[in-house]
Amino acid sequence: MKDQYWGKPIAGFGTQNANLVIIGLAPAAHGANRTGRVFTGDRSGDWLYRALFKAGFANQPQAHNIDDGLILNNCYITCAVKCAPPDNKPTPAELETCGFHLERELQALTEVKVFVALGQIAYKALWTYISKRINHSNQPSTDGNTPASRRPDFKHGAQISLPGNQSLLLSYHPSQQNTFTGRLTEPMFDGIFNQVKVKLAEQRHGL
Repeated sequence: MKDQYWGKPIAGFGTQNANLVIIGLAPAAHGANRTGRVFTGDRSGDWLYRALFKAGFANQPQAHNIDDGLILNNCYITCAVKCAPPDNKPTPAELETCGFHLERELQALTEVKVFVALGQIAYKALWTYISKRINHSNQPSTDGNTPASRRPDFKHGAQISLPGNQSLLLSYHPSQQNTFTGRLTEPMFDGIFNQVKVKLAEQRHGL
């Protein structure tokens, strides 16, 4: 029997009061666009949920469909673009339209301590939200700098301090073009979520 595709916008998934929020690119054509849940049913999701399971943010290392029993722990996952873009390359118009929805989504997550942006497009979309928030509040980051002045260059493993004792970590997206070529390895990806655990522990202890 042929799969019935979801084929509609994809909402975020996870714990509403999560301390960790992960932003990806968009629903994969035969992943979330098929299953109806972000990073579910494709190889990028295999990498992500395996890493989250090892770090203690998920109860199982795989995500096949919305009825597979997956539960996230202190973690929420969403994406910059809510519908599957042609060739996985969203247009500026799509990013702008979905940016409004991403902003509303992030505003509702009031307990965020660490953001993880998977890839440059997710990073740029998240930075648009962060810049608006900082400019509105006119608050400096915890290290005395104002991140809204310039978006730091993307680099895998980079950490950026944000106002409100928040942090942003950057990672390559676990897409096949990165994982098949070795640009992103499993230890590199696991290292991102080990950094998240360290950051959350530091913040719990006021460090």
